[in-house]
Amino acid sequence: MPFLVEALISLLLIAGGVFVFIGSLGMAHLRDFYMRLHGPTKATTLGIGCMLIASMGYFWSVDGKPDIQELLITLFLFITAPVSAHLLAKTGLHMQLKHSQKTQGKPVELRPEEVGEKPVPHPDKGHG
Repeated sequence: MPFLVEALISLLLIAGGVFVFIGSLGMAHLRDFYMRLHGPTKATTLGIGCMLIASMGYFWSVDGKPDIQELLITLFLFITAPVSAHLLAKTGLHMQLKHSQKTQGKPVELRPEEVGEKPVPHPDKGHG
C-alpha cells in the first residue's frame, strides 16, 4: 500500500476518533436537551463518516476495487442524522422542555396550536 494512502487513511481515522470523542463529551457535559442534541448529530456524524470513508479507502487499496457498502452507509448516515435531530428538536419544543439561559430566544417556529400540554396524559390511563 502506498505511503500516501496509508497517511490519508490514518488521518481520517484519527479525525474520526477525535470527532466521536468530542461528540461524546458534548452529550455528557452540555446543559440541556437542545445543547446535548448537537453532540451526537454533528460531531459523531462527522466522526463515523470519516471512519467509514477510511475503511472504504483501505479496502479499495487492498482489494483493488471500491466497496460500495461503506459509501452507502455514509450517505444514509448523512441523510438521516439531520432529519432525526430536527424531529427530536421539534419534539422537545412541543413538550416544552426546559432550557438553560445560554439557549437564548423563544422558539418561533411553533404555532400556539402545536404546543402541547405538559405532561401529556396517556390515552389509556384515567384522568383522575
